[in-house]
Amino acid sequence: MNRFEVQRKEIEHIYGKVSPFELKNKLISLASESKEKSTRSLLDAGRGNPNWTAVTPREAFFTFGLFSTLETRRVWNNNDLAGMPQKLGIAKRFEKFIAENSNYPGALLLKNIIEYGIVTKGFNPDDWVHELADGIIGDNYPQPDRMLTHVEKVVHDYLIQELCYNDTPKGKFNIFAVEGATAGMCYIFDSLIANNILSIGDKVALMAPIFTPYLEIPHLPRYKFDVVELLADEKTSDGTHTWQYPDSQIEKLKDPSIKALFIVNPSNPPSVAMRPKTIKLIKSIVKTDNPNLMIISDDVYGTFVDNFRSLVADLPYNSIGVYSFSKYFGVTGWRLGTIALHENNVFDKLLRELPKDKKERARRRYSILSTNPEEILFIDRIVADSRQVALNHTAGLSTPAQIQMAFFSVFALLDKENRYKQLTKDICHRRQRLLFDGLGLELRKDPYDAAYYTEFDLLEWACSYYGDEFAKYLKENYKPVDILFRLAQESSIVLLSGGGFDGPEWSIRISLANLDDVHYSEIGRVLHKILEEYVTSWKNIDDSIHI
Repeated sequence: MNRFEVQRKEIEHIYGKVSPFELKNKLISLASESKEKSTRSLLDAGRGNPNWTAVTPREAFFTFGLFSTLETRRVWNNNDLAGMPQKLGIAKRFEKFIAENSNYPGALLLKNIIEYGIVTKGFNPDDWVHELADGIIGDNYPQPDRMLTHVEKVVHDYLIQELCYNDTPKGKFNIFAVEGATAGMCYIFDSLIANNILSIGDKVALMAPIFTPYLEIPHLPRYKFDVVELLADEKTSDGTHTWQYPDSQIEKLKDPSIKALFIVNPSNPPSVAMRPKTIKLIKSIVKTDNPNLMIISDDVYGTFVDNFRSLVADLPYNSIGVYSFSKYFGVTGWRLGTIALHENNVFDKLLRELPKDKKERARRRYSILSTNPEEILFIDRIVADSRQVALNHTAGLSTPAQIQMAFFSVFALLDKENRYKQLTKDICHRRQRLLFDGLGLELRKDPYDAAYYTEFDLLEWACSYYGDEFAKYLKENYKPVDILFRLAQESSIVLLSGGGFDGPEWSIRISLANLDDVHYSEIGRVLHKILEEYVTSWKNIDDSIHI
């Protein structure tokens, strides 16, 4: 048995037993060995890290960083040692700096960012510029620990624009700046348990297919939730997946014992947004059948869908919004995310309604934070829990990261024509077309498709083009991992199994964000070639039977 056969056995052994991302690492190892024996490049379309970056707000960030370091030397300059930015007169000094250095990268955007805070938001100029300068230097703990005051307000504007489409619910959202959406998700899970508004063994719902941590976390020993899946298994009349949810799946939420609902919207891996009809049904069910339902909605791909509207906008009372800047701005390494919770929400209501014994446990847990710990809001409990409560005074996202988040937010707010947004959407849809052209397939137009990923069902393809008999042959003679293995070994192409996301077993997930355009044509051609080879084998068997 040669090395490739050994690796094949190992990959077959772990398929379906580990996270698709762990399986991917094995495929990458295989593809890397294959690459070394050829002139091919390794094409890893398994991760969602985009290969673009929003450069102008970065330029503004680093130019402002230069201004801020000059401010530290103005206060105290002893070779490598400097002071801390001082507030008095800092806005005027910034005006002078930008006037003298208008040719610096990002200078115009930087000037407009400062003006947005002063003119549009009505911030005191020195307060605004000093918060940014002190934050970018990073010489203080985050204060407030949940989020810097002015930064929270501009990020709030951004979230309203991108997730609620300027249809602001009455009141405001409180925002916690976190280390990416994954950290936000972990913090929320932990605080729900710590505050006894979810308990071990409680029934929760997941809308699937879904990002794997949402599948894995509920089953960990610290949670052991009873999971009900709502499957996006609707198909068109010709058998094509729409990745939408039939009413029968959504109606499972009528069960009042389902205490929480976890959503990625647009979904991952199909990256299709929930249609308004489904949102309307969820709203009706919450109102009529399950008014205490807690909804956690991860909306990271929302910016890639025209007129996207988060469920948080329609059910602000019941929902926590989780958002990451990573995909849209090409900023996964910064770990920039937010948790947003409306000031009037079901989570605080459930805290108030806890029985006395559970209230007492919570009171003891948060007693070091306040003389009235029972009045601490759920969003602030999440902040405290993120640092094990006792270290609440050191909680919060690093201040330089918060300033970069603010710069991205105002950059998007100032882009009234959505030029940047259109560029990112064009990239994804262009690559999707190239992939499907390479596959030799027609691409169905879908207004809810973010096109950040695509999930391609191999059995759907088999049935549509060659009928049920070929699909039966494929299922009886091969496993989905066989195709992933061949792609890695023969062409150094790495894709993920869609089944690992609780999608169809024979589906594969392809990221449309992280490779160059030409590579998607290549992936499509290679995948088409492998599939056609299976068809040829089937036809040869069929022909031999009829001889």
